[in-house]
Amino acid sequence: MLSHTLHDGWRLTATAGPVPGDIADREIPAAVPGSTHLDLLAAGLIPDPYLDAAEAELTWVHRTDWRYTLVFEADAPADGERVDLAFDGLDTVATVTLNGQVLGTAANMHRSHRFDARAALRAGSNELTVDLRSALEYAEEERERLGARPHTNTHPYNMVRKMACSFGWDWGPDLQTAGIWKPVRLERWTTARLARVRPLVTVDADGTGRVEVHADLERAGDGTPLVLTAAVAGRTATATLAADASSGTVTVEVPGADLWWPVGHGGQPLYDLDLTLAARDGADALDTAHRRIGFRTVTVDTEPDEHGTPFTVSVNGRPVFVKGANWIPDDHFLTRITRERLEHRVGQAVDSHMNMLRVWGGGIYETEDFYDVCDERGVLVWQDFLLACAAYPEEDPLWGEFEAEARENVARLSSHASLALWNGGNENLWGHEDWGWKDRLGDLTWGHRYYTELFPAVVAELDPTRFYADGSPYSPGLTAEESHPNAEAHGTRHEWDVWNRTDHRAYRDIVPRFCSEFGFQGPPTWSTLTEWIHDEPLTPESPVFLLHQKAEDGNGKLSRGLSMHLPTPTTFADWHWATQLNQARAVAVGVEHYRSWWPRTAGSLVWQLNDCWPVTSWAAVDGQGRRKPLWYALRDAYAPRLLTLQPRDGRLVLIAVNDTDEPWEALLRVERRDFAGGILDGTETALSVPVRATAEYEPPRSLLAAADDTREVLVATAGETRLVRPFREDVHLAYDTDALTAEAEPAPGGYSVRVSASSLARGVSVLADRVAPDAEVDDMLVDLLPGETHTFLVRTAAEVDPQEFTRGPVLRSAASLHPRGKR
Repeated sequence: MLSHTLHDGWRLTATAGPVPGDIADREIPAAVPGSTHLDLLAAGLIPDPYLDAAEAELTWVHRTDWRYTLVFEADAPADGERVDLAFDGLDTVATVTLNGQVLGTAANMHRSHRFDARAALRAGSNELTVDLRSALEYAEEERERLGARPHTNTHPYNMVRKMACSFGWDWGPDLQTAGIWKPVRLERWTTARLARVRPLVTVDADGTGRVEVHADLERAGDGTPLVLTAAVAGRTATATLAADASSGTVTVEVPGADLWWPVGHGGQPLYDLDLTLAARDGADALDTAHRRIGFRTVTVDTEPDEHGTPFTVSVNGRPVFVKGANWIPDDHFLTRITRERLEHRVGQAVDSHMNMLRVWGGGIYETEDFYDVCDERGVLVWQDFLLACAAYPEEDPLWGEFEAEARENVARLSSHASLALWNGGNENLWGHEDWGWKDRLGDLTWGHRYYTELFPAVVAELDPTRFYADGSPYSPGLTAEESHPNAEAHGTRHEWDVWNRTDHRAYRDIVPRFCSEFGFQGPPTWSTLTEWIHDEPLTPESPVFLLHQKAEDGNGKLSRGLSMHLPTPTTFADWHWATQLNQARAVAVGVEHYRSWWPRTAGSLVWQLNDCWPVTSWAAVDGQGRRKPLWYALRDAYAPRLLTLQPRDGRLVLIAVNDTDEPWEALLRVERRDFAGGILDGTETALSVPVRATAEYEPPRSLLAAADDTREVLVATAGETRLVRPFREDVHLAYDTDALTAEAEPAPGGYSVRVSASSLARGVSVLADRVAPDAEVDDMLVDLLPGETHTFLVRTAAEVDPQEFTRGPVLRSAASLHPRGKR
């Protein structure tokens, strides 16, 4: 096969819609892969869509049609030769024309499209055009044709196969993209080609790795016998395919294969798989394919037990407590997401001790780069089918598009060791039960057959090695009449009452089997905020700030959420720090609670790891890739070994969590101290926690009964693991607000900041990016007891006065939100 990318020389023009006068009739260079917004930005015709109120200024793009045009040189098709135009991704409603001849149409950005170009291609110069309709207007027309279905947006995103969050979300902008968003090629081939390759990887009981490679073929004309050859780890197998065969299977066995493990459980060895298609009597390959595979098994236990229905992921027969987060597209403009950026972002997940990312159903099936990086770093992937928070028609053309994209992506991703399970969609089963859909739907279809018929059938046919879940949340094996989809005792649960209605201490009231969504909001880092938002003055209620806060009553929930825990902020700088600190603590409470219930609770997926633009959101890493305080809290809460104080049957117990392959043997010391450092009571005992297990220890009552609960703290220590727990919320504590002293000096790669405490100081942090935008600190949210010192390392290329790191609002703690002076 000969393949030529067609990426250079494209031009873009608007063809219809409410286009501004300075853009109408303009032809500008277009990047492919790319999008219209980015082309307009590069041409200087629009402001950066993320800047200030630019999102609101660009709503005209929603109803604009576009034309991409390319002139390229080619040879005419030879006798017996096939020539295809292959588009890996068109966004979204497209008509493809070559030399005035329409080759075909598309209306799904989540699948590829291939068009036979033989009749239209000519020797010499060829003109290729791709006309893109407004996806919004197409969706509105489909809504009128099929009947409106409920959804959580102002736009009917459920009527078109386009990234749902392209139409805005409660953390994302309403910047509806259009473009050729994945590679496009002119491919020339003869005889036959590999249309689809599906390696199914298993491990036999004796440790033999087995790769069963399924190949679907497309033939150019009359059949000819073919040979399919697969090679892995120096072992080769072949299969001869009959002249009329449209598919073939070849199996390679690798005795004693090295097993792939999730991070924290073992290594991630990967093997090269090479597949060759050739004519039986020919020496040259007709087509080839390459994949990287890992030998492992992944199962999900949903066999009912005394607590209900578990949802326990096991890898290579070992139950794994899932520590992870939900993943959204890392940039609203997808073509800006590079492999390097994905490596950094997945690295941030691994560095916070995560072992799974859930690719959420309102985004995209990610590029190969994402799954490759997860393979390499040992991060399990929970993959949603792309449906979210909406009722979806089951009629054509949507049914056909759903089936086509499911088949393509299940096959495409089957080779990845990191891919753990498929999930039918996000909150759609829940929405049908609780969000008033039934009254609005009447007899209209809403997507139930996708989750219970189409998707499980596709997975069973194309990837039977992986688990399929009907949705998230859901109760495995139970109808909605038998169990609510978001039931505590069954399967997966989304815990959103804390953010929407209650307080984060209420996480402890529910013991789910697996919590696949929960979270709390906080603003982005100071540098990200001030780079993109320029209100004067900048306040939580200033107009542009609110445009970058998409959650319903988001600021109200932030204020109510911190009011019971921290003093009321009096300045915007204090508000920014208080809401970030409260976000970090709220989510950590949930994570520690879930981990303490292992193995009854088998997983924790925080909403969310990342952001797609500068916004106040639930993310641990903001839209510029900067780590918020929440990230550091997650690193501590997901640490391999953890001490946490939890309620059990009306009493408080200390729970030690050991998520390692070594028993945890240590001397456990528990003390009640005053803020000045005095030890008021204490005890020591031997701690012994088995491998991948938890252990309970109930402290004596005297340790849990403070004489002055505003000036005392419980401290538990086992080796290098420590718990510092006051007896009341910070708003009531009698902190010494002058307890911290600090000194800073240059260090290799940046600066060292040495902070000492003369009294209890909680959540000590250096907000380094307030000094230099590129500055990143190695640690945050450190609790210091009297007499203790901690050295923070700040990496930055900037030359600054080191003393800027030693004072507010850069040096922070919970006490810095209190009025100055001793209480």
